Amino acid sequence: MADQQARPGEDKRPSGIPVIRWEEPPEGPVLILLDQTRLPSEEVELVCTDASALVEAIRSLAVRGAPVLGIAGAYGVALAAARGFDVDEAAEALESARPTAVNLSLGVRRGLAAYRDALAATGDPTAAATAALASAQALHREDAEASARMAAHGLALLDELMPGGGHRVLTHCNTGALVSGGEGTAFAVALAAHRVGRLRRLWVDETRPLLQGARLTAWEAARSGMAYTLLTDSAAGSLFASGEVDAVLIGADRIAADGSVANKVGSYPLAVLARYHHVPFIVVAPVTTIDPDTPDGVSIEVEQRPGFEVTEILTPQATAMGGGGGVPLAPLGTQAYNPAFDVTPPELLTAIVTEEGAVSPVTPEALAALCAQGRATPAV
Repeated sequence: MADQQARPGEDKRPSGIPVIRWEEPPEGPVLILLDQTRLPSEEVELVCTDASALVEAIRSLAVRGAPVLGIAGAYGVALAAARGFDVDEAAEALESARPTAVNLSLGVRRGLAAYRDALAATGDPTAAATAALASAQALHREDAEASARMAAHGLALLDELMPGGGHRVLTHCNTGALVSGGEGTAFAVALAAHRVGRLRRLWVDETRPLLQGARLTAWEAARSGMAYTLLTDSAAGSLFASGEVDAVLIGADRIAADGSVANKVGSYPLAVLARYHHVPFIVVAPVTTIDPDTPDGVSIEVEQRPGFEVTEILTPQATAMGGGGGVPLAPLGTQAYNPAFDVTPPELLTAIVTEEGAVSPVTPEALAALCAQGRATPAV
């Protein structure tokens, strides 16, 4: 089996381009993103000078992942305010850029509330823009702290479920530093296990059709010195059947009040496989991803993405031949079903891990208590 070999405890701690940062050059403030569509072949920065550029970056997945979308949304409001654009209009566009990820709308609303409160108090648009930026920066710091706390809670749960270490963990999509102000959600738990020598293997689903696992999670795992192996999504069943998976760790884009979890498409089949094979299935996400206003999984709006993402190979190096700019995989005119997410019901979950702790079994009452605890915890 050709894969990345184990180097227990080794941690290179990537020091490359930050995922998201605010800068103020002489020509005016900008939001700078690491363009995730160009990874792993090259690290390219994308400069957003207004909210419309950020909206396009969000829709194209140049920036993606629930926690960092919340941060981006808050910075987008601050950018519109600092540049003198219509803040309400910018907020509306940002909030609708990706409908399933609840953190995006929360970040936008938080930045907008800070802007409006300061404007009402001072009548000064400059002071209001400063307040919006301070709100975004605070959210950025809070997410980094939440990431560290999720990692600690998640590692404790793994050790409780599987004493002795040697964890073989399967993950889906990308949940590391690329989606967070810190080191991520589910990936951060695996990274914590790696650092203390208790991660034997990280199994990385490629995550069709846009290959976030192959392009991004494998990239992060390699740069962190983790032992990892990439597999096609369709190979997961045989991996479970061979007894090579001790736990599944995934993130979430929205968690309904009843515990239903919307995550990257392909997550639900993993939950079914995990249940059949008696393998723990664990969701790791910040409390802000729990949406009490969404009662159940049926109520979650699932984003439908363009069919060409399925019918073509999309890479920066591809020769543009198809309608979406990639190399065709299917005959011209082929229709494609391409939901960005699927929904896993709470009865298939072993636990949900947040910065406030873990809940197991997953029930509406337990999630409500967790949310209340989160609201009571002072921001850092």
